Amino acid sequence: MAYVSWLTIAPVKGLALVEVDELALARDGVAENRRFYLVDEDGRRYGLLRDGRLALVRPAWDPARRRLELAFPDGSVAAGEVDVDGAVTTDFYGRPVTGRLVRGPWSEALSAHVGRPVRLVRTEVGTAVDRARGPVSMLSEASLEELRRRAGREERVDPRRFRMLIGIGGVGPHEEDEWIGRRVQVGEAIVLLREQVARCAITTQNPATGKPDFDTLREIKAYRGARERKLIDFGVYGEVAEPGHVRLGDSIEPL
Repeated sequence: MAYVSWLTIAPVKGLALVEVDELALARDGVAENRRFYLVDEDGRRYGLLRDGRLALVRPAWDPARRRLELAFPDGSVAAGEVDVDGAVTTDFYGRPVTGRLVRGPWSEALSAHVGRPVRLVRTEVGTAVDRARGPVSMLSEASLEELRRRAGREERVDPRRFRMLIGIGGVGPHEEDEWIGRRVQVGEAIVLLREQVARCAITTQNPATGKPDFDTLREIKAYRGARERKLIDFGVYGEVAEPGHVRLGDSIEPL
């Protein structure tokens, strides 16, 4: 039987993922997931494609206290209560996202880490700012194992490379693809899966080092091919049809 094998969120888009034991799926996704993101001095999105070292910064966000903590690999920490300044609008793949610049120590600390000026922004939406069509992403352990096997690698493929919300255990390789267009019970929630997830070069980066070390795109394409516009798919995503809590070990069942 399929079950939830991992749950990860990203309070700050592009920084290290946070593992959780439980989450609440609302109509617009997980509250506070990707609540913050980064822009450069020109107001353009600044993420892992531009600097893989961002994945080494570990965030901790407490929305009730409005407290954000960023732990850097050199042992330094930037922390405090979040306050915001002027509004900004950022282009997310052709879709405008509105947010507010964050006051405090975080932008300076992040700028020092990446070696160029960046600014931290708090979104007004607060959920999956880059997935307009569906804030719920899912990937099976078996698909990761199939990628490892096809690529001839000995070590397990770290699921953090793919930055997915929900991991699926107890199914066959890419069985999740067969659920597209169907309603799927995930814990207490029901998700309507819409599409496969087109992957990018972020997946080639080692989440422990931030450096490219595995050509995932080449290996996935070699055995799965590519669809229109040369998209290389791995995992699925969709929308929340019925809200509810999801916990590690919960059953997953296509309806």
